Amino acid sequence: MAVFTEVTHEQAQGLLTHLNLGVLRSLKGATSGIENTNYFVSTDRGDFVLTLFERLRFEQLPFYLNLMRHLAQHGIPVPAPQPDARGEILHQLNGKPASVVTRLPGRNQLSPGVGDCEQVGAMLARMHLAGQDYASHQPNLRGLPWWTETVPVVMPHMDAGQRALISDELAFQQALAQRPAFQALPQGPIHADLFRDNVMFDGARLAGFFDFYFAGWDTFVFDIAVCLNDWCIDLATGALDEARAQAFVAAYDHERALTQEEIALLPDVLRGAALRFWTSRLWDFHLPRDAAMLEPHDPTHFERVLVQRRERPWRYERAVVSGA
Repeated sequence: MAVFTEVTHEQAQGLLTHLNLGVLRSLKGATSGIENTNYFVSTDRGDFVLTLFERLRFEQLPFYLNLMRHLAQHGIPVPAPQPDARGEILHQLNGKPASVVTRLPGRNQLSPGVGDCEQVGAMLARMHLAGQDYASHQPNLRGLPWWTETVPVVMPHMDAGQRALISDELAFQQALAQRPAFQALPQGPIHADLFRDNVMFDGARLAGFFDFYFAGWDTFVFDIAVCLNDWCIDLATGALDEARAQAFVAAYDHERALTQEEIALLPDVLRGAALRFWTSRLWDFHLPRDAAMLEPHDPTHFERVLVQRRERPWRYERAVVSGA
């Protein structure tokens, strides 16, 4: 959430007035993330997040905003997009598509334990179940076609060993996508970016998921893999923590039973999730856009994660219930 487009107090107040959200008290640019312009907004009627979309187009955005509204209506704690008098939740500010959503309470849990991972895993499963009757369909815009397109763009910025690694993994993921077992995996709307900084905890209780602007239609197991590669690892090495990983997937499995194919292919999908974020971080690091407070992430982190997933495949062990 960098600031690419500056918003004045008067401009923000104009949109808030249009949405009947009260008098602006504070407007503060958010410094984390690198895709959209985000401001934390406080008014006499509550706390909100104002987002100006820098890459997504007007025609793409209803998928994300209506997904959030759909999930909220199904009991999933997510920010609520704020409508105008006509019920529209997609707006315009400074010539950019814009939205205002409620701000979730609490704070990020950046050093999660087993209990935190259990809560996120269970809620992720409930989110997947809640999204199954969501009518709109939009592909994961950072899925395999994007990897295939972007890897050649970032390769000139890599050394020979890194180029060999990323080329080999891309070929593996392309072959995996052609396998009938993979194509039969359960799918639906997924978050696709549910890192520690996209989840809020109010004390010890999970308060909600946010930042759905990478969401799209993809396999549910890919969403699980993205989470495992962030929530359940040692950040220094990229190695998976067995206790947290097992707790996360078991909690998910309790809410939405995984298929045998999902369990079998999870090690391969974990590699794909690492490739996706290594590729995007290479792109953001070496080909950055101008932005105030822009802080690109270190791409070598997900290089380490990918190496770990290739060299030490992790498999979920479903507990056998006695007497079942």
